[in-house]
Amino acid sequence: MTLKHTARRRTSVPVPAETGPDVVPAPVARLLALADAELAEAAAATDPAERFVHAHLSALRSAAAVVELRGRPSPRSGARTVWEMLAKVEPQLAAWSVYFASGARLRAAVDAGHGEAVRASRAAELVACAEDFRDEVAILVEPDAGFARPLRWASTAAS
Repeated sequence: MTLKHTARRRTSVPVPAETGPDVVPAPVARLLALADAELAEAAAATDPAERFVHAHLSALRSAAAVVELRGRPSPRSGARTVWEMLAKVEPQLAAWSVYFASGARLRAAVDAGHGEAVRASRAAELVACAEDFRDEVAILVEPDAGFARPLRWASTAAS
């Protein structure tokens, strides 16, 4: 099984059309919707490697949403990956950056066809962490919205 196509797949995701000072910018909303779609895919997947990749992609898209919202750091900052950029533009999420960056090598191994390297427990941990990270990003992006995002996939992930 190869999941190379997953990283490049474009998913049709609805994005709010309205704009204004209290509305999340469309590119940020689109990245968050993609993150949610990846979490749903991770919850539905039975193969640990597939769950791991979808969870990692969800976290990546959530981080990209924060970078999009806050603006990319200067090229002089030395930040090249989204994880490095996230730590620069939103230091309170730096611990998440370190955690998810540590999974990049394993995700690359899966993309290269070595899905057997992912244990079920590691995949489950990453899904849970990606969900928590997505929640923190949602609160950061829309602090006045409260915690209203439905956790549809949480019950399916446990089964």
